[in-house]
Amino acid sequence: MQLNKIMMAAVLSLSAVSVAHANQGQGDILFTGSIVDAPCSIAADSIDQTVSLGAISNAALSANTNTGESTPMPFTIQLENCIVTTGTTPASASKVQVTFQGASSAYDADSLALVGGNAAGAYILLKQADGKKVKVGTATTLQQFTDGASPALTFTASLKGNGGTAVITPGSFSVPVQFQLAYQ
Repeated sequence: MQLNKIMMAAVLSLSAVSVAHANQGQGDILFTGSIVDAPCSIAADSIDQTVSLGAISNAALSANTNTGESTPMPFTIQLENCIVTTGTTPASASKVQVTFQGASSAYDADSLALVGGNAAGAYILLKQADGKKVKVGTATTLQQFTDGASPALTFTASLKGNGGTAVITPGSFSVPVQFQLAYQ
């Protein structure tokens, strides 16, 4: 009888330990993405990016003794697993170009306006890796890629004052921009 009580106590203890460790937390995961008709994939960390330009002095942006431009900050659109085949589908392409879409600046129609926040008197200037200015709404220079490549499309962004003619208003800003790839 004493043995039965001991066995019963042991079984209850073990079952209590099992229940206590059965669920020690849980969560949900949502996988998202898309399938595109293109010869390259876009790396997941290139889809949605935030590029911090820093805290730029209004004096530096309005000064006529320098360019009135912040330090250019690089950003990359990383492509992956490019496949070049023959045929007439987009997958047969071996060149890519990027078009950036966003609100055009009143100071430079080819550049991006500061649309979010309370800063004013400046705009976002985009450049390609070779230093050539990127015009909003206009495709960049074609970049060649090879089969199996993972090319990095590199650009810079800087904040530029309007050459001393605009009043630079300190404050925060945000500039939403979309990019679209086109293959040839």
